Amino acid sequence: MDVLETSKLLDEELYSRQLYVLGLPAMQRLQEAKVLLSGLRGLGAEVAKNLVLMGVGSLTLHDPHPTCWSDLAAQFFLSEQDLGKSRAEASLELVAELNGAVQVCVHKGDITEDLLLGFQVVVLTASDLEEQLKVGSLCRKHGVCFLVADTRGLVGQLFCDFGENFTVQDPTEAEPLTAAIQHISQGSPGVLTLRKEAKNHQFHDGDLVTFSGIEGMVELNSCAPRPIRVQEDGTLEIGDTTNFSCYWHGGVVTEVKKPKTLSHKPLDTALLQPRVVAPTSQEVHRAHCLHQAFRALHMFQHLTGRPPKPWDPADADRVVSLAQDLDPLRRTDGEPLEEPLDEALVRTFALSSAGSLSPMAAMLGAVAAQEVLKAVCRKFMPLDQWLYFDALECLPEDGEPFPNPEDCSPRGCRYDGQIAVFGAGFQEKLSCQHYLLVGAGAIGCELLKGFALVGLGAGSGGGVTVADMDHVERSNLSRQFLFRPQDVYRPKAEVAAEAAHRLNSDLQMTPLTDPLDPTTEHIYGDNFFSRVDGVVAALDTFEARHYVATRCIHYLKPLLEAGTQGTQGSASVFIPHVTEGYSALAIASEDISYPVCTVRHFPTKVEHTLQWAQDEFEGLFHLSAETINRHQRTHTSLADTEGPQMLTLLQVVLGVLRERPQTWQDCVVWALGQWQLCFHYSIKQLLRHFPPDKVLKDGRHFWAGSKLCPQPLEFDSSQDDDSNFHVDFVAAAASLRAQNYGIPPASRAQSKQIVGQIIPAIATTTAAVAGLLGLELFKVVGKPRPLRAFRHSRLHLAENYFSRWIPGAPAIRTFQNLKWTCWDRLKVPAEQPERTLKSLLAYLQEQYGLKVKMLLQGTALLYSVGWSSEKQAQRLPLRVTELVWQVAGWVPEPGQQVLVLELSCEGEDDDTAFPPVHYEL
Repeated sequence: MDVLETSKLLDEELYSRQLYVLGLPAMQRLQEAKVLLSGLRGLGAEVAKNLVLMGVGSLTLHDPHPTCWSDLAAQFFLSEQDLGKSRAEASLELVAELNGAVQVCVHKGDITEDLLLGFQVVVLTASDLEEQLKVGSLCRKHGVCFLVADTRGLVGQLFCDFGENFTVQDPTEAEPLTAAIQHISQGSPGVLTLRKEAKNHQFHDGDLVTFSGIEGMVELNSCAPRPIRVQEDGTLEIGDTTNFSCYWHGGVVTEVKKPKTLSHKPLDTALLQPRVVAPTSQEVHRAHCLHQAFRALHMFQHLTGRPPKPWDPADADRVVSLAQDLDPLRRTDGEPLEEPLDEALVRTFALSSAGSLSPMAAMLGAVAAQEVLKAVCRKFMPLDQWLYFDALECLPEDGEPFPNPEDCSPRGCRYDGQIAVFGAGFQEKLSCQHYLLVGAGAIGCELLKGFALVGLGAGSGGGVTVADMDHVERSNLSRQFLFRPQDVYRPKAEVAAEAAHRLNSDLQMTPLTDPLDPTTEHIYGDNFFSRVDGVVAALDTFEARHYVATRCIHYLKPLLEAGTQGTQGSASVFIPHVTEGYSALAIASEDISYPVCTVRHFPTKVEHTLQWAQDEFEGLFHLSAETINRHQRTHTSLADTEGPQMLTLLQVVLGVLRERPQTWQDCVVWALGQWQLCFHYSIKQLLRHFPPDKVLKDGRHFWAGSKLCPQPLEFDSSQDDDSNFHVDFVAAAASLRAQNYGIPPASRAQSKQIVGQIIPAIATTTAAVAGLLGLELFKVVGKPRPLRAFRHSRLHLAENYFSRWIPGAPAIRTFQNLKWTCWDRLKVPAEQPERTLKSLLAYLQEQYGLKVKMLLQGTALLYSVGWSSEKQAQRLPLRVTELVWQVAGWVPEPGQQVLVLELSCEGEDDDTAFPPVHYEL
C-alpha cells in the first residue's frame, strides 16, 4: 500500500478506514472520477450509494422511467410518494445527501455519443440488450470503461469491458512484502540471506525488490528495483554485487509491486465467447447456462414487450425454448463449447425472474461499485469479464411445490418485487418476525436497510431491536449508510432505528444502548430472548461475536453473522440442530506482546518501535498521574504497594513532582530532555555496555543476527514535529526509535493503524456481506429447511474471489448411551415442591444415565462425590435454588426461567464436555 499522509484535498478523517484499503493515490484518483449510472431500480440505487459513500468525484444519474410499486422492494431512495415520478429525479436529493463532497446530478435525455465523452466509466443497470450493445460499442470506441449489471429474482449478472489494454497499477490488496536482511555476499550473483524470523517469506522468482537501511553495501540502498530468484534454501539471488562494498549490517528488502495489463473483449464478442469468473468447472458450466438464460430472457422481452410473469409455466417454457435455440457458446479459440443446457436451471430462473430483491441488489451492487473503483483507481484486478451469482437455493427444493402465480401476483404494495419471488404468504410471515440486531455499525446499517426493504418485523407482533452502545463518529459517515453529519456524537442504535423507520414507516424499531455481554444478562435475559425469533450479529471483535453465539446456543435461536476486513468479507448462518455451532477459531488475544528486552534494546521491526513508544506514552502521560490521583482518592500511601512495583511507582511519581512544569516553556524543556534521554543518552549507555565491535567468547559479533546496532541521534530543531496529540507522539517517537536502529519507519497513518488496531473497511464489502446475510434470512424465516439449503460465504472483492458452501452438520458426541450436539441440553422440568439436590442427582441418573461426580453453577461447586458423608448429608436435602443461593449467593433475575448447571460424571474421558443442565425454575 502507498504510504498514507495527510492531504489538503482529501478528508482523511472521513475516509480513514477506506484509506487503509486503497491508499492515498487511489483515493485521489477516485475523487477526480466522473461516472454515469443508468438505471435507478434497486441495483442502481446500491451502486449509487456505494460510489457516493466512497467519495467518487461526480455521479450522473440517468433513469427517466416512472417509479412503480415493484421498485420499492429494493430501491431505498424511493417511497410511496414517488410513484409515477422519474426514478433518477426522485432519487437525486437522497443520493446527494450521502456525501456533500460528491457532485450528483441527473441527465434527463437519451444516452448519446457526445454525452459519453465526459465520463471515465459508464454503468448500465436494468437495460435491454440492444441498449447494452449500442452503449458498449460507443464506450469501446472512446476508451470509456463499460459495465453492465442486472438482477432478476435470485440471479445476478455483471459484465466488465475496460478495453484492449487496461493497466492495473496495484493488482493486489496485500502490502508489499518486506523482510530483514541477515547477510549479502559479494559475487555474481550476490546471495541475500534473510534473518531467521523472515525465513518463511513469500517472495517468488521474478519479483522486483528494493533495498534500504543497509550498512556497508550501501550501493544497494539507492539502486533501481532488481529482479530476484528464490533458492531452495530460501536465500535470494539479487544480481551482480561483485563490485559493491562489503556488507556489514542491517537493511530491509522490500517487494516492488508490478503493474499488470489485461485485455477485455467487447460485449458483442463476449456474449458469444464468455469468460466467466468461477472457481470450478461445475460452476463455470452453471454460469454458462445462466448466461444463455439471460440472453433468452432478453429475447423473450424483445418478442413480447414484457418480462415473464411471476411463476407462469407457459412463459418459463418459452424462455427455455428460446435458450435451446441459441447458437452454442464458443471458447476463446472459436471452437464450440460441448456443454448441455441445464433446462431445469433455466426454467427456475425464468419462473422467478420477475422479482426484485433487496439482498440480490446489495450483493451485485457492491461488486459493480467495486469494479467502478478498479476502473478509475487502477487498483486491484478487474473481473474477467462475466460474473454470475445466484441464490436459487432460497426457493423450494426439487419435489416441493413452487409458489403459485396467484400468490405471487402484484398487490399494489411496496413488497410486490419480493412477493413476485416468494409469494404473499411468505411476506406475511416475514412481517411477524421479531429479530435482534447486535451492532449498528457499517454492516448493521446495511442490514437495517435490508430489513426495512424486505419488511422484516413490519407487521403486527413483529419488530427489530437494535443494540449498540457506541456513538456516531465522523469517520463512520463514509461507510455507515444510515448516519449523517448531524448525527455525530448521538447513540448509533437510536440514529439507526430512526433512519430505518424512515425507510419503512411500518417497521417496528426498538433501540437499546446497553452492550450485550455478561454484565447485562439481566436486560437480555430469558424474557427478552423468549420474544426473539432470531439474532443477527454485526460485531467487530471475536470475543463479542463468540459471546453472542453462546447466547444463541443457550436460547436455541438462529444466528446470522458477518464480518469484513478491507475488501474481504464473510457471512455465516447457524441454525439450531441443523448446522454446526459458531466456532471462533480465530479468537486470540488482540494485544500482541513482544519480549521486553526486544522492545527496549533489540528491536528489529516497526511494530517493536511502536510498542516501545506506546509504553513510553503510558509511562510519561498516564501512569504517574493515574497513580497520584488514585492514592489521593483512596487516601492510601504508595508504601502500601508491594515489592518491586513500589520502587517503580515511586520513581515515576517523584519525577513528576520534582519536575512539575509551570509554563509552556517548561514543557518544551522537559520534552527536549525526554528526547535526549530516549534517543541519545539511553542509546549511548547501551553502546557503552555493548560496543558496536563487541565480540562474544565464541568469536561471534554481539551485534549480529537479529540484533541491530543502534546509533544515538543528535537533536536538530529543523527536523522537529509540531504535532502534540497522542498518535503524533507515538508515531514520532516510534519513528525516532526506528532511526536509532536503522528500521524503516511507518508513516503517521500506518502507525495509527498498528497502534489502534484499526480494521481497514470499505462500503462495498459491507454491502456485499449484508446482502449475503439477507439471502440466508429468507431461508431461516421460511419453513424448516435441510442443511443443504444454507450457505456460508466468503468473498475477496480485490481478488475476484467468491465462495459459498454448505455449512457443516453439528458434531455428534457420545457417552455410553447418550448422544448430543452443541445445541442439546439436559432438561430438568420444574416440580412442586421444588427438587432437592438429592432428587436432582437421581433424576439425572434415571433420565440420562449419568452418575454425577461433580455439579457446578458457574465456578461455584454445588456437589462433589468426594465430599465427606457429613458434608453430603448437609447438602443433599437442600432445595436446589436454596443450595445455589447459599454457595454462590445467586438470586434469580425477574423473569428468569432456567438455572444453568454444569456437571462431570463417573466414567467420562478427559475431553468429554457434557451438555449443560437446564434446571427449570
